[in-house]
Amino acid sequence: MALRVLDMALRRQLAAQVVRCPQIGSVASVHTLDKIGKREIVGYGWNGTACYYDRADYPMPAVRFREPTNEIINLHQKEKGDWKKMSIDEKKALYRASFCQTFAEIQAPTGEFKKHFGVGLLFTAMAIWVAIFMNLFVYDELPITFDEEHKKAQLKRMLDLEMNPVTGLASKWDYQNNRWK
Repeated sequence: MALRVLDMALRRQLAAQVVRCPQIGSVASVHTLDKIGKREIVGYGWNGTACYYDRADYPMPAVRFREPTNEIINLHQKEKGDWKKMSIDEKKALYRASFCQTFAEIQAPTGEFKKHFGVGLLFTAMAIWVAIFMNLFVYDELPITFDEEHKKAQLKRMLDLEMNPVTGLASKWDYQNNRWK
């Protein structure tokens, strides 16, 4: 169930990226003109592909965001003249014809970390439940040698046999006074 949800989320994420720029990671750059429609190519683009993608690290996409309409064409003609004669609404319309988002909109937090954090907690919870299940139904009981009494007897036997006298336990035991050094 969780894997299916994760798979659906990944597919949705990939589909959203493909819609923005179909040329990324494919050989579709050969057919770029078919995909951009009547939009104007205004630069080299990201990795040389004529696609539109809002990125703060590469702020100038190769293609304008919108296809030209009569209003946008008139604004482009007016843009070539004095900008002081243009209203703020006209400048904003020109900007929105070339770009989808402003830098503030691009860099605004999306809250996507919440999804990743939730998926991480989901997998952690599943791992805990698997561990509990394994302890209850799969693993045998611990051997009797894990009791405190048996551990002390094993330590005494190791000291009696002087196991690893150079750097091990026997090197830290004082055999004349019967105590730890």
